[in-house]
Amino acid sequence: MVFYKKTKKVLLMGRCAAGKTSMRSIIFHNNVATKTRNLEPTISWDNKTDVQFLGNLHLNLWDCGGQDDYFNSYLTTQRSIIFKDVHVLIYVFDAVSAELDKDIHYYQSCLESILTHSPDAIVFCLMHKMDLIQEDRRDKMFEKQKVELQVRSEPIQIQAFQTSIWDETLYAAWAKIIHCLIPNINALQASLDTFCGICGADEIVLFENTTFLVIANSASIHHPDVHRFEKISSIIKQFNLCTRKESYSRQMEIKGSNFTAFFDTLTKNTSVLLIISDHGITSAATQVNIAAARKYFEKLENVDK
Repeated sequence: MVFYKKTKKVLLMGRCAAGKTSMRSIIFHNNVATKTRNLEPTISWDNKTDVQFLGNLHLNLWDCGGQDDYFNSYLTTQRSIIFKDVHVLIYVFDAVSAELDKDIHYYQSCLESILTHSPDAIVFCLMHKMDLIQEDRRDKMFEKQKVELQVRSEPIQIQAFQTSIWDETLYAAWAKIIHCLIPNINALQASLDTFCGICGADEIVLFENTTFLVIANSASIHHPDVHRFEKISSIIKQFNLCTRKESYSRQMEIKGSNFTAFFDTLTKNTSVLLIISDHGITSAATQVNIAAARKYFEKLENVDK
């Protein structure tokens, strides 16, 4: 059972000041939301972000500037360069834009180019800056815009998410995007399910080490908080930012009254979080299981490098 090494082009588009570069800097460059105000607008396009995921998967992210002149060139003279060989198009809408009709016009023009040059591309729409919408109106507004985008996107089937750099919704959306790009994700999920059973864990969560996005999880019990993974991603990422200049262990054990949480490196590219409530399972046994699993998950993740 192997993965195959691939480079996948991810196109990040949207009008000027929609928030594309801010989310890229948070997800891929370990920036924090409070510092994104200092970022300069993207000039033309930036395709220098090349991220390795799971050893076998490389993402080449194209962050395309959203000024009108740039968009016009994307859709005319640079059309084949921008839209060729795209695996994923992520189109970012500003939730409080005063020119939503114009935004949708540009979006539909991008879809026409995608259909011509990359007809198999997966399309995601992010309704961004939702924190600027009154909280009790957000869900209703998003659902209305989501339906409109689905209609405007036909015949392409899209997935849409509401996002903000100030909460876990950004991590949730990007985790879904990355999930669809991972080869043989079903094989990885099956292996994680087996590992969860062997460890006697309530839940296991697998993270990618660069972004700390959730790759997969396996649970033997139901948890009511559907956003817990993204919250954990944010907490761990902030912890790493605070300690990046210090010498510290990547292994943590946190004991609560009803559970023990283990956080440890699993492979070169992943980390794992185990939640165990069975007090009969010792820390030593869990650490032995994690150590034993490393070689298997490394083999699952890599091939002929």
